[in-house]
This record gives sequence, structure tokens and C-alpha cells, in this order.
Amino acid sequence: MAAARRLVKPALFICDLQEKFRSAIYEYGRVISTTQKLLKACQILDIPVFATTQLRGKLGETCSELGLDSPGGVQTHAHVDKSAFSMFVPELRDAFEKLGGGKREVIIVGIESHICVTQTTLDLIKEGHKVYVIADAVSSCNKEEVPIALARLRAAGAVVTTSESWLYECMGDASVPEFKQIASLVKEYNSKTKEGLQALCRF
Repeated sequence: MAAARRLVKPALFICDLQEKFRSAIYEYGRVISTTQKLLKACQILDIPVFATTQLRGKLGETCSELGLDSPGGVQTHAHVDKSAFSMFVPELRDAFEKLGGGKREVIIVGIESHICVTQTTLDLIKEGHKVYVIADAVSSCNKEEVPIALARLRAAGAVVTTSESWLYECMGDASVPEFKQIASLVKEYNSKTKEGLQALCRF
């Protein structure tokens, strides 16, 4: 008999991964790569995805290689443009609450660690959700901002972890039906994961 997953109500929040930031954000390509891995995992595990852009008209669309809402890509539950720094604006919040089921385990990736990621995390914690900030999938223009932001969020009650750690925590047991697919995905991204950890988690 297959085991139940350890995390039963996860959701992925993708914060402002837009074209305009490619040259500005520290190790942006690593953030994108880790997010791609997590999006593939969300397809396997049937995890709902929410995304935002910050002032899309000025800062561009969500990076095309993420494939959000494209044929064959992950279909989001909300893909919202905003001016507020927190992702938890009314349009996204309404879509999130339509999932039902009470409090959730929210995984956050994106930018910038010390601004939009921080304010989104604090808002979700305030609402009673458990928040996982993925350290190898968040960054800022100035890399020195990142460890300070992560320390603040950890102190506020967020779980600061890595993408691979979170994937295995989500499953919780090697007998879950999706284990082989996730293990294969982890293997596929092994070298990119290592590079991302070295770039983003060694401050």
C-alpha cells in the first residue's frame, strides 16, 4: 500500500521572474533553473502554481523558459501583475483561497529576496500558512541582501530550505506513487542543483 505524502496541501508561488531582471539579479540563471525543476515536480505531484509580475508593462513578461500558461507548460491558478511588493494581492489571494482546504504549505521562489519575497512570506505567515523559502531559488540584485533576508524570514517562522530537501519532504516516503519520477527529476538536475547551491547558498 502506497504511503501518503508528508505535505498534503502544498502550493508554489513564483515571484516576479521577469525578462527585465536577467542582467540585474545575482545568479538569475540559477534561480530560473531551480524554478524549472520545481515546476516539473509540480506537474508530477499535481501542485497548484501561482505567479506574479511586477509592473509588467515596464519590467517585461515572466521569463519564457518557465513556460507558464503555455501549451504543454504548467497552467497557473493565477498569473497576476501587481504594483504592490507582496504577491498576496487581492486577485491572487482570491484564486488561492478558491483552492479551499484551509491553511497550506506555500513554497516561494523568485526575486528579490529582501523585498517581494520577504513581504509575501510575512503576509502568508500572518495568515497562518506554513511557508518554505527555497534558498537555491531566490536572489537579489546585491547578493549581500540574501542571507540577511533569509535570516529575518527564518526568525519570523519561515522554513528556509533547498529545492531538493523540500521535494523529499513533500513526498516523505519512497513508496508514494510519484517517487520514481521525482527521483529521476532530481537525477536529471543533479549538476544544475549542485551549481545552484554553490552559487546561491554559500554566503
